[in-house]
Amino acid sequence: MKQTTLNVNGMSCQHCVNSIEKAVKEIGGSAHVDLKNNAVTVEYDENKLSLDEVKTAIEEQGYDVVG
Repeated sequence: MKQTTLNVNGMSCQHCVNSIEKAVKEIGGSAHVDLKNNAVTVEYDENKLSLDEVKTAIEEQGYDVVG
């Protein structure tokens, strides 16, 4: 399992947390959102999922993944 922290803009509330965590879970990963630091720590199996797929799942929820 690989763990990466992403900077994500546009998060402000518990709904944001739930949306992102659910979206990442649906594609086979897990996510922990840190609203205070605008960060999302994701954990995923590199053999089944790419970082780009994780970023896309977050962006499809309406958030901007920086970097």
